[in-house]
Amino acid sequence: MKLLDTPHGPARVHVHPVDGPRAALVLGHGAGGGVESPDLVGAAAAARAAGLTVVLVEQPYRVAGRRSPAPANQLDAAWVSVIEQLAFEVPLIAGGRSSGARVACRTAAATGAAAVLCLAFPVHPPGRPEKSRLDELDAVTVPTLVVQGERDPFGLPPSAPNRTVVQIPGTHSLRSSATVEQKVSAWLPSITI
Repeated sequence: MKLLDTPHGPARVHVHPVDGPRAALVLGHGAGGGVESPDLVGAAAAARAAGLTVVLVEQPYRVAGRRSPAPANQLDAAWVSVIEQLAFEVPLIAGGRSSGARVACRTAAATGAAAVLCLAFPVHPPGRPEKSRLDELDAVTVPTLVVQGERDPFGLPPSAPNRTVVQIPGTHSLRSSATVEQKVSAWLPSITI
């Protein structure tokens, strides 16, 4: 674990290297949670088993002890700064859960992501389908996996070219790390990195 300076304060990164990685998976947390959520744990396990270095990133607002997330532009700037400092020499898969998935989507082009992994992408606020955030997901042009709870009150995005949507039992919290690990493990071999 180490701290990296960003334009909005230090971010904490937890690096889980593997020998001879074929790619790196960088994951961000949700708005109110940390990097220990079950879905992030499952995705990280799948990636390490597939020979990927995994990095879990805690945004500066969490490092500072705040629970309320920073504005989107600050989250995005901190994320891009962290990825630039990590300076991978292998392809990058960017991702995260909920708010972290939105950040990964919004910055996919800027970070040069080869693929994007979204866990519980919040399509819209609960009960507010008119406030769609689907444009953030639609803007991603690289292969994308969305693992979504079948009863997620934040909505279910449609499949699209380059986007696979997998429903699993549950709501927005995706509490089964084993189920997430299985779905991510099945997807990783299908992407060209």
